[in-house]
Amino acid sequence: MRKSVSLLLICILAAALILPGCSKGTDTTTGPIKVALQAPITGDYAYEGQMAKQSVEVAAELINKAGGVLGRKVEITVVDDGSNPKDSAIAAQKAVSMGVTAVIASYGSSVTEPAIDIYEKNKLVAVGYGCTAIRLTMDKQRTYFFRTCGRDDAQGLFFAKYAVETMGAKRIAIMHDNSTFAKGVAEQADLALKPYVDAGTCEIVYYDAITPGEKDFSAAVTKLRNTKPDIWYYTGYYTEAGLLIRQARDAGLTCPFVGGNAAINDDFIKIAGASVAAGALMTQEPLISDITTDIAEQFRTLYKEKYGNIPSSPWPVYAADALYAIVGAIRNAGSTESDAIASAMHTNMAGVEGVTGSIEFSDRGDRLNVPYKMYEVTADGKYVVHQS
Repeated sequence: MRKSVSLLLICILAAALILPGCSKGTDTTTGPIKVALQAPITGDYAYEGQMAKQSVEVAAELINKAGGVLGRKVEITVVDDGSNPKDSAIAAQKAVSMGVTAVIASYGSSVTEPAIDIYEKNKLVAVGYGCTAIRLTMDKQRTYFFRTCGRDDAQGLFFAKYAVETMGAKRIAIMHDNSTFAKGVAEQADLALKPYVDAGTCEIVYYDAITPGEKDFSAAVTKLRNTKPDIWYYTGYYTEAGLLIRQARDAGLTCPFVGGNAAINDDFIKIAGASVAAGALMTQEPLISDITTDIAEQFRTLYKEKYGNIPSSPWPVYAADALYAIVGAIRNAGSTESDAIASAMHTNMAGVEGVTGSIEFSDRGDRLNVPYKMYEVTADGKYVVHQS
């Protein structure tokens, strides 16, 4: 009975928090400007969440050392979404209740979606950093949602062109995990390959999904191996990617493995084993090691000083860029009010620079001009641009 009463109280409080207009990102005109980071601090993607936390804190330190914004310091608070949609909604409600100016949220499209609906209802600017599903900006117009990462269609197009035109692949296998993100990238890769298939240049010999969270993928690997692909594109997350490539190599599948931009990071190498991971490829936005902006140099130096290395995926860097975007919009708007911030993000991002370069958004909130590269894992666990 006590559990039922407690659950009822939680539901009532949650419902109150998502009432439209109950928060508009306003704060006092003195003291720090508070920005929340919603990230997977625990759960399956905790490795990414920890890097995002560290990256945003490094960016905040650099911004504050340069004088902050509107004469005020930036203060970061972190809410954990547990790497899953249910906890994401709870984290968003928590961030709203804190009365922050804006939010950086989150990693994973299916995890991000319930959160940004809550932020939108509360007129709170939210900037995603690792959520690439097209539908987040195309299925509905959101006034207060933006993202610093690219979209699935750009990644799918890059893979198709590179696989066929650069690597000369004739028989292509595509595997996903049915998550919003992974399925979206797979569908866009399939769509981008269609002109090549229609022209007889290549064929898709395998297109199927695995179940995330499982440990034994022998059935899927056997089915994949029997199609004799020239290249294998896995669009899911690193937690399964490491197991998949190890089991596939044990089963005798030798074709190049290409991971999407959530499939490969340092944890992937640990799971797969260094010898197996070596040679794995990934379709990826530029990594921090290859970015040459002045802010990137400052970011690398401070991050390495504090943590001994640099982020092994682009998403934490895009989380830092989300903070730079929010701060830049506040500076250009001369206000911490949500409507002013959102308006600046849509129309007035002149001079706003982040770790990865200038930051501008489309009228739907998508980051403009996001580039892609094909990376390769080296024998010593580093990431270099692939030389075909």
